Amino acid sequence: MRGKSRLYFVPLTEAVDPVDLEDYLITHPLTMDSGPLRDLLEFPPDDIEVVYSPRECRTLVSKDKNYLKYSVLNRYHKLGTGFNPNTLDKQKERQKGLPKQIFESDEAPDGNSYQDEQDDLKRRSMSIDDTPRGSWACSIFDLKNSLPDALLPNLLDRTPNEEIDHQNDDQRKSNRHKELFALHPAPDEEEPIERLCVPEVPKEHFGQRLLVKCLSLKFEIEIEPIFASLALYDVKEKKKISENFYFDLNSEQMKGMLRPHVPPAAITTLARSAIFSITYPSQDVFLVIKLEKVLQQGDIGECAEPYMIFKEADAAKNKEKLEKLKSQAEQFCQRLGKYRMPFAWTAIHLMNIVSSAGSLERDSTEVEIGTGERTTSGDETCNLTSFRPATLTVTNFFKQEGDRLSDEDLYKFLADMRRPSSVLRRLRPITAQLKIDISPAPENPHYCLTPELLQVKLYPDSRVRPTREILEFPARDVYIPNTTYRNLLYVYPQSLNFANRQGSARNITVKVQFMYGEDPSNAMPVIFGKSSCPEFSKEAYTAVVYHNRSPDFHEEIKIKLPATLTDHHHLLFTFYHVSCQQKQNTPLETPVGYTWIPMLQNGRLKTGQFCLPVSLEKPPQAYSVLSPEVPLPGMKWVDNHKGVFNVEVVAVSSIHTQDPYLDKFFALVHALDEHMFPVRIGDMRIMENNLENELKSSISALNSSQLEPVVRFLHLLLDKLILLVVRPPVIAGQIVNLGQASFEAMASIINRLHKNLEGNQDQHGRNNLLTSYIYYVFRPGGLGGSVHYATMARSAVRPASLNLNRSRSLSNSNPDISGTPTSPDDEVRSIIGSKGLDRSNSWVNTGGPKAAPWGSNPSPSAESTQVVSTLEFWFFCFCFLLLFHEELALQWVVCSGSVREAALQQAWFFFELMVKSMVHHLYFADKLDAPRKNRFPERFMDDICALVSTIANDIVSRFQKVMAKMIERLNTSLAFFLNDLLSIMDRGFVFSLIKACYKQVSSKLYSLPNPSILVSLRLDFLRIICSHEHYVTLNLPCSLLTPPASPSPSVSSATSQSSGFSTNVQDQKIANMFELSVPFRQQHYLAGLVLTELAVILDPDAEGLFGLHKKVINMVHNLLSSHDSDPRYSDPQVKARVAMLYLPLIGVIMETVPQLYDFTETHNQRGRPSCVTIDDYESEGGSMISQTVAMAIAGTSVPQLTRPSSFLLTSTTGRQHSTFSAESSRSLLICLLWVLRNADESVLQKWFTDLSVLQLNRLLDLLYLCVSCFEYKGKKVFERMNSLTFKKSKDMRAKLEEAILGSIGARQEMVRRSRGAFGSQENLRWRKDMTHWRQNTEKAEIEHEALIDGNLATEANLIILDTLEIAVQTVSVTESKESILGGVLKVLLHSMACNQSALYLQHCFATQRALVSKFPELLFEEETEQCADLCLRLLRHCSSSISTIRSHASASLYLLMRQNFEIGNNFARVKMQVTMSLSSLVGTSQNFNEEFLRRSLKTILTYAEEDLELRETTFPDQVQDLVFNLHMILSDTVKMKEHQEDPEMLIDLMYRIAKGYQTSPDLRLTWLQNMAGKHSERSNHAESAQCLVHSAALVAEYLSMLEDRKYLPVGCVTFQNISSNVLEESAVSDDVVSPDEEGICSGKYFTEAGLVGLLEQAAASFSMAGMYEAVNEVYKVLIPIHEANRDAKKLSTIHGKLQEAFSKIVHQDGKRMFGTYFRVGFYGTKFGDLDEQEFVYKEPAITKLAEISHRLEGFYGERFGEDVVEVIKDSNPVDKCKLDPNKAYIQITYVEPYFDTYEMKDRITYFDKNYNLRRFMYCTPFTLDGRAHGELHEQFKRKTILTTSHAFPYIKTRINVSHKEEIILTPIEVAIEDMQKKTQELAFATHQDPADPKMLQMVLQGSVGTTVNQGPLEVAQVFLSEIPNDPKLFRHHNKLRLCFKDFTKRCEDALRKNKSLIGPDQKEYQRELERNYHRLKEALQPLINRKIPQLYKAVFPQSTILRTR
Repeated sequence: MRGKSRLYFVPLTEAVDPVDLEDYLITHPLTMDSGPLRDLLEFPPDDIEVVYSPRECRTLVSKDKNYLKYSVLNRYHKLGTGFNPNTLDKQKERQKGLPKQIFESDEAPDGNSYQDEQDDLKRRSMSIDDTPRGSWACSIFDLKNSLPDALLPNLLDRTPNEEIDHQNDDQRKSNRHKELFALHPAPDEEEPIERLCVPEVPKEHFGQRLLVKCLSLKFEIEIEPIFASLALYDVKEKKKISENFYFDLNSEQMKGMLRPHVPPAAITTLARSAIFSITYPSQDVFLVIKLEKVLQQGDIGECAEPYMIFKEADAAKNKEKLEKLKSQAEQFCQRLGKYRMPFAWTAIHLMNIVSSAGSLERDSTEVEIGTGERTTSGDETCNLTSFRPATLTVTNFFKQEGDRLSDEDLYKFLADMRRPSSVLRRLRPITAQLKIDISPAPENPHYCLTPELLQVKLYPDSRVRPTREILEFPARDVYIPNTTYRNLLYVYPQSLNFANRQGSARNITVKVQFMYGEDPSNAMPVIFGKSSCPEFSKEAYTAVVYHNRSPDFHEEIKIKLPATLTDHHHLLFTFYHVSCQQKQNTPLETPVGYTWIPMLQNGRLKTGQFCLPVSLEKPPQAYSVLSPEVPLPGMKWVDNHKGVFNVEVVAVSSIHTQDPYLDKFFALVHALDEHMFPVRIGDMRIMENNLENELKSSISALNSSQLEPVVRFLHLLLDKLILLVVRPPVIAGQIVNLGQASFEAMASIINRLHKNLEGNQDQHGRNNLLTSYIYYVFRPGGLGGSVHYATMARSAVRPASLNLNRSRSLSNSNPDISGTPTSPDDEVRSIIGSKGLDRSNSWVNTGGPKAAPWGSNPSPSAESTQVVSTLEFWFFCFCFLLLFHEELALQWVVCSGSVREAALQQAWFFFELMVKSMVHHLYFADKLDAPRKNRFPERFMDDICALVSTIANDIVSRFQKVMAKMIERLNTSLAFFLNDLLSIMDRGFVFSLIKACYKQVSSKLYSLPNPSILVSLRLDFLRIICSHEHYVTLNLPCSLLTPPASPSPSVSSATSQSSGFSTNVQDQKIANMFELSVPFRQQHYLAGLVLTELAVILDPDAEGLFGLHKKVINMVHNLLSSHDSDPRYSDPQVKARVAMLYLPLIGVIMETVPQLYDFTETHNQRGRPSCVTIDDYESEGGSMISQTVAMAIAGTSVPQLTRPSSFLLTSTTGRQHSTFSAESSRSLLICLLWVLRNADESVLQKWFTDLSVLQLNRLLDLLYLCVSCFEYKGKKVFERMNSLTFKKSKDMRAKLEEAILGSIGARQEMVRRSRGAFGSQENLRWRKDMTHWRQNTEKAEIEHEALIDGNLATEANLIILDTLEIAVQTVSVTESKESILGGVLKVLLHSMACNQSALYLQHCFATQRALVSKFPELLFEEETEQCADLCLRLLRHCSSSISTIRSHASASLYLLMRQNFEIGNNFARVKMQVTMSLSSLVGTSQNFNEEFLRRSLKTILTYAEEDLELRETTFPDQVQDLVFNLHMILSDTVKMKEHQEDPEMLIDLMYRIAKGYQTSPDLRLTWLQNMAGKHSERSNHAESAQCLVHSAALVAEYLSMLEDRKYLPVGCVTFQNISSNVLEESAVSDDVVSPDEEGICSGKYFTEAGLVGLLEQAAASFSMAGMYEAVNEVYKVLIPIHEANRDAKKLSTIHGKLQEAFSKIVHQDGKRMFGTYFRVGFYGTKFGDLDEQEFVYKEPAITKLAEISHRLEGFYGERFGEDVVEVIKDSNPVDKCKLDPNKAYIQITYVEPYFDTYEMKDRITYFDKNYNLRRFMYCTPFTLDGRAHGELHEQFKRKTILTTSHAFPYIKTRINVSHKEEIILTPIEVAIEDMQKKTQELAFATHQDPADPKMLQMVLQGSVGTTVNQGPLEVAQVFLSEIPNDPKLFRHHNKLRLCFKDFTKRCEDALRKNKSLIGPDQKEYQRELERNYHRLKEALQPLINRKIPQLYKAVFPQSTILRTR
């Protein structure tokens, strides 16, 4: 059927020529003016727009101008399949408002209510019990009094079939769920390949944020102010990872001591809480707190002493001393208040706090930390985002040591703190109390200041104490582009060496100033204040170390750099000696040295580590431009101009790149901008004539720059490179083309990013820094009108056609730094305003700072202004612009070698740049409305064509090499590119590009041995293209399939309203529409490609493509599900058009039937409605039924040939293909249902009419499979699944990532980002699952899942029902093809058997009634099997707990009887079937409720009474008879319910019922089946097998009467070898019914195939029971049948199974175990029928007496009361008179099978001794005086032998004892038995192989050990010491003597054996045993040798015979 077209043929493996879409749309206008179909015709007018959005700013006052950035807005993009709502959380929204479907399986009474009902039944059942079985009176009475269900109105009216159909149709179609896929979970795939996430807006980088609040600081004594600072340090990296946070917790009184020195404090310096950011949290991070105090006389130790010795508690005692200290402090504060000295420090191991806080369950945790804080180490990653807030109290500080202040020392201390024996612990601490709160920082904290002290948004009140954001210095590089203005400088004075300086310089402080000139007044107020001081100051002092000439410093001085620096800006350091003592005429500070650092050197910022010489006198004029290293004439230097002052300068700047290569490039480009020559770079002066070479070399040198600055300045860098392409610069009057150089540079930069920042990529390998650049930052060539300039490479320069009216408003001013930032902005706005842009969509855009780092303009106001993007500026200045996309395409096509490789590696980047440029061009040139064919010049199209072709060639030729990953990326990039082009270019042209790619692939595929990789790439390619948001429109859904040669616009596609087809072309086209014909593939081009891929890959003969099934099916599923949810296609008419694009899908899926996963097989294991009996196996395809039976069942009315290989057959011919997975099959089937549901019905019907019977049957098979596939699972299953599984798939992926990456900051952040907008949602979703999966949500989740599943099952089945109705109509219309009706019925019945909702069943019964009334002979004459089935299904639903289901089922059942009666005036068939069905239901269903069925029976009676038409016939009486008969069966049920918990009693009851049906073979068979089912449930496989053998024997009896075939079994006799019990099935003459009667033996088992089925099941059960010998016997009956049928396949299977069975017999020799048997006697009137009955029970192997005793005692105890039941502990005969009449007694005895000696000849193997057992024995010891045990000579034994009425195994597990005999053994006989047993044990232990020394020694010990009481010796002494007087005992005496002889010989053998086994350690033990043995032998010798002369009188030689015996 595939691919054959009536026109001409193109194989499916090749692409057809696409329709020229643009032409087609012009030549085929749609006639309708408006309406939903109109929108399918063309893309919407507002499809693409360019939208500008202002950039968001965090701070209230922005330092940056809000750049306007343009992003391309694709309005409908979110409707593409990549954003299919079925794959997102949106599915939940779409599922809102679903009706709850009612399912009987969920309504099943649970727990308590059910129990009450049971108890109620027990009470009630007694009354039923009192009447004998079959008491009519009772039945009638009960029925007359019960209530019927509601009758269906108009059921008995004779309505015409058409009208009924019409009503049914209307009801079925009302209130249906609109979106099928909203109910179907998306297939479990990775992130869909076609999804491109919108990149994140570029924004400032933060690590994990931590909020630290400083609450209080309190010392033992409070005498002076203390100043504190906090910073983070990473010990491992040896790096300070944050700036300092200064805080002041002094009381007002203490602060008052400093009043004279401190100007009023700015609010920004009063912060006490700070937010730290940590990008790389690790176990090595410490929070270090340093304290300083006011400088005073004395070193740190002296100053700290009082803090160590005074205690707060002793304040009163030390009052005077404290007062003195206070006054001293006051003096120092007054005099030295502006200087500080180091005081103390401590550190907190951050991760300890976070992890301990994380594990505690309180809201906030209190942690106390002393000095010796023990810290953990290790590399575990740490998460700072989710721990519980903790309050820390730090109690101990370490005093600072003057000579150990450097950071190096600090790292040593911190490392030492982590050791268990820390040196620091031994130091005497300063006790204090510092309280700090640490918590994860909130998302948007209020009152927050940036490191530059700008207010972050949400700053309601400026008077509130702020929180400071502390700048992070990340431990390792962070790769994030600059997006905010930041220009900070940190100065770290480190050490000074004045050891060699003459003069007094001991208490040294350094004053640091930032100067813009050399005059002292030129200090700039740019140094940030610390705490409680002004915001900015002009100078900063370092702390003083007392009397130290070479001090270390630990200050951090933070400076706000001016935006524009000049050569005169410098840092000035002045060194002072501070005099601490107040002396006369001594100034407070004396300058002792000067040094400086110029800020700019050759235009570059000077940072890094410096070791500076210090001058003794003030520096001379113009010093600032020179470095202090330069020897200035006449200056005095400390230590001969050596470097004595170490200082580090660090810049954090978005202005200064701090990279020489970048600096050079930017400086050159800037020079071009400004046209300023010569340019000074470093020591070079570059003249204009040299500029081109320098520029080119600086572009290629960009590769050498550091990655981190490249990323920071990425936006600017790419902008400049693109500008060099778009606007070739004019150098020395020449236009210089830098396109190639820029292209190469871009390619290499992008590849660097790709290689080095792998964690930063999305699934397509797109680096998210670059995607956000393209999306938000990149702006191709300014804002001009339609500017067309030729590229330089082609000489055809066209004139400028500048659109002047557009550009008139542009000013020609140069918007440079000094310009006002408003003017260009306003212009931009006005231009954009004229476009009528949509501003509501504010995509955030940032451009990164564009302030020129090669500062040329020293304007101090530059800070507040900002440069307009240089791109814009260049456009304003020059009109010489090239179009970027054209230039890019050209460069790409002409490049080669490594550049081409680099571009291919990152093709996506260039493709996306090109597309954005194209859109911008169209938009700003007003071409978006132009016809697509005229939008781009031809040469550009040629370039694109060449580019696509070469790239496709790369993919095809290189996909197998090492480049596989790269080729995968290239393939997806190309596909996304073509997808984008479909939105903006000529679509026919894009289709031809797609075809060209396809062609390259197909030609390559022919030559490949394993095509799957390439086909997989092509699938990805196609899937991405098809994810286009206007995919449906691209497929021309409204076009007619006309041969492309003669387009016929005359035929309007809208003439016929009901279906979209006009009549005259209908016939020819129907087939084309449903096949992948050439016209179909041409006009529905993309859909054609998709379905062709599906057909080719699913084709069973396709070589090597099996692995792609899931992939291709997911593609189709994804497309359909996105159409389904697409709001544009919600109109049914439109949906029908969309469905039309997929009609060939039905045919493709029909061809895959044999490969689909067989959902019917799993049914028996799935929580099926438990009414499923063996009868149901026919439709369930259960594993228990044989294939022949299935064949017979499947094909009774249809000739074998026309039946497709149905999935009932597990391994028929069709199954040789590899099967699809369940998931893939389910996806395919849901797609099929979607098409069937949405396609135009008239078109479907027309097609059905064209199909052959074979094809229609195949379609029905498909629907049958759909029923099983979408069956409702039931809440119970969901609960089970939920408890077992945790969320799979995506969540697992997220978990895995978390596990691998932990939360290691940036990298994890990158992975998170790379997942883009969706990834984060997934993560959130996963977290949600993690946190809330507590009970309540779990319950809601289950409810929700069940709701969805219920609706899906209902909807799927209704679609199947709709389709069945179309099939039935087809039969009615064509009046042929009746043969498919059997198939229709089969699907209907199967759906009734599955778990269905009440809603569906109503419609299903309505359809079934209509079907039976249309074709009554179908059921009663042809599909007789189905009639039986239908009766079973209807009865099953008649007993439903839901009244509507019962109403409909009773109505259907009544009409069925009525129709059967009308055909032949009696309805014997339905009667028989119904009775059998009920028996089967009653026997197998656990939750069967007779109460409900009784109501349905009453309803049927009511119908019969009300049926006026048939009142005069015998029909009402027949109905009544039937109903009462059914009611009697129900009474049995009640009894069975009562014994539900007593398996033995239950089986007995069933056995009794089955016996009652001896005259009705069908019913007896049913009950035997029921018993088999019950046994299987309880794993009694042997009994189950026996039931099946009995069933087979019963069938064989009747078959032999019906037909005489030699190879069939003669009857029961044939089965005798399998079981001797089988003869009871023989049909004896008096009660035989003729098998020819109507309704007798009509079941499906009374056929040859049925017999075979039963025997195969029996063999399977025997095999499960381990009775392999019986398997052989069963096959002996089967083999002749198969031989007669020449069925070699079956025979081979059987012989295989026989081989298996026999090899198991061999392997399991000695390890087989069958049953354990117990005699159980019941005594007491409480037991009713059971009183004084004795049974033999068969229990599973190795059941202990205690177990069965416990079970029975427990069971009956529960029934009668625990105190009533008593177990008799002995086995003696029970005397009834001695028992308490109010109690129930049970006697349980272990029994063993008993065989006479002659039997032992035949019973050789273990199996023989455990099969066909009828006799059992148990022994009871006794003495004549009534005791159980006595001395040896008085010990008697009673052996009781029981015979059962049937042989075990039988069809039940307990059998009555029918006969009992006893044998009494005298003491000597008892002794003989004992000695024989001992001897046997010895022999066994000796000859055991492999030998078991332990066992051997045990037996030996028991035999020869001296201590053995009543041991062998004692026995010999008692019985052999003298010859008995009674001659009768002579033989016994002699026998015992011979036993002892044998015994001693065996002992000797055993000893010898033991000797060979023992090791040296047991030698002594062996000797002991041997001594004992010799003793025993000696003692026995005289006794053994004493013969009884009388016995040997006869013939002497006979003694030898005796002896050997």
